[in-house]
Amino acid sequence: MQANDVRVLKSAALPTLGVGVVALLVAFLLAGGKGAIGAAVGALLVGVFFSVSVVVVSYAARVSPQMMAMAAMGSYLVKVVVIMLMLATFGDTTAWNPKAFAWTVVVCTIVWTAFEVRAFMKTKMLYVDPDARVPGKSDS
Repeated sequence: MQANDVRVLKSAALPTLGVGVVALLVAFLLAGGKGAIGAAVGALLVGVFFSVSVVVVSYAARVSPQMMAMAAMGSYLVKVVVIMLMLATFGDTTAWNPKAFAWTVVVCTIVWTAFEVRAFMKTKMLYVDPDARVPGKSDS
């Protein structure tokens, strides 16, 4: 994982962790222990999914830019599908409060995405590889 990727991961994970703690407290106050469990599971789900996504895209970036784009789109698709499956599967659960779980997932996802975009905008990365060579041209 490159230094930029670690910076992006920390820039998104820390605010999301803070929002997750606030969501847990609010859910506890509004829905009791089951609300707190739902919020904790939701925040954990978002944190794990998005962290894994950053690691996968970072690894794919070392392979090639095309792999990075495919990994980013694929991981996004997998995240959306699995989160929707989790919301549908555990929508009627009695182990935790489903509304606290769902709202925490939505809010933490928005926060993670916003801070990830912010981190990428602040990261100074080259748009073009200065050492790239055009195929078929010699260095003369």
